[in-house]
Amino acid sequence: MQKIDVHTHVVPDVLPADAAKSDAWPSIEIRGHDDAAVMVRGKVFRAIDSRSWDVDRRIKDMQNDGVDVQVLSPMPELLSHWLPTEEADHLCGIMNAKIARMISAKPDRFRGIGMVPMQDAELAAKRLYDVRSHGLLGIEIGTHIDGTPLGDERLHPVYAAAEELGLVVFVHPLHPTGLERIGGKREFAAISAFPLETAYAAVSLIGGRIFERFPKLRVLLSHGGGATAWIFPRIDFACSAGSLLKEYLPEAAAMTLKRFWYDTITYDNEALSYLASRVGRNRLVVGSDYPFLIRQPRPAAFAQAALPQVDFAANTAALFGL
Repeated sequence: MQKIDVHTHVVPDVLPADAAKSDAWPSIEIRGHDDAAVMVRGKVFRAIDSRSWDVDRRIKDMQNDGVDVQVLSPMPELLSHWLPTEEADHLCGIMNAKIARMISAKPDRFRGIGMVPMQDAELAAKRLYDVRSHGLLGIEIGTHIDGTPLGDERLHPVYAAAEELGLVVFVHPLHPTGLERIGGKREFAAISAFPLETAYAAVSLIGGRIFERFPKLRVLLSHGGGATAWIFPRIDFACSAGSLLKEYLPEAAAMTLKRFWYDTITYDNEALSYLASRVGRNRLVVGSDYPFLIRQPRPAAFAQAALPQVDFAANTAALFGL
């Protein structure tokens, strides 16, 4: 059974600082043979190394991690939903071409997910055809589009085109809200808020009745869906208690829970087993968050140990329509 890691990220080794006028344009600063940084507004956003772009090094790590195939996607900060549309569109083209080249170098070891300028939904919908022409399997988007909830009807053109083209929408936490409520070190607050951020996005999608409008749309929630599986039973209880929510949603939230797909990045066997009991074992796919510090080591072995009866390769094939 092929071991496929659906949640890995790419940063290109070249992203010129002078490629755009906006001070929010990200760039890459190479500092040594295996030392680099993503720069935003003249400051280090994240220290990175060659694992972010080097095909051969990734394959060595895959062998050590027991992974046969990686699905590549942009580092979330590079999604740049806050850039001017023209600059975002340019950056999307750079990233999609980079991921496509990495796949071409080792087509038996890599698949890919691209990005589109979500701040202009009509343009983003058109760019989905370019994504497919690159041979990519979907797009990655943030948990909100610079403050616009994912259930907002302004994003419907993207969902409609993704459904038509059979492309997956991979939702990843980005710029989480409420960090000031946690306080303390910012990195600690951000890590703690990510599961909540993913749940906010899922709740927005059900509130926007996205699966009712686009029943064939495939949405993958990162990090095991975060807190989603814990929030939806609360919604159902409120509906059963006579809340107005009963007329607001087209179906029980527990049913909608099983329409999403989820990666296995929960870091804990019992948490993953609970997730499977809520969403169904056939909705789970292996993920790691490679190559970042918080990645799940040996992701396929971790998932299989928690859920030995699950055919994760078959689930992945169903998710991506392979």
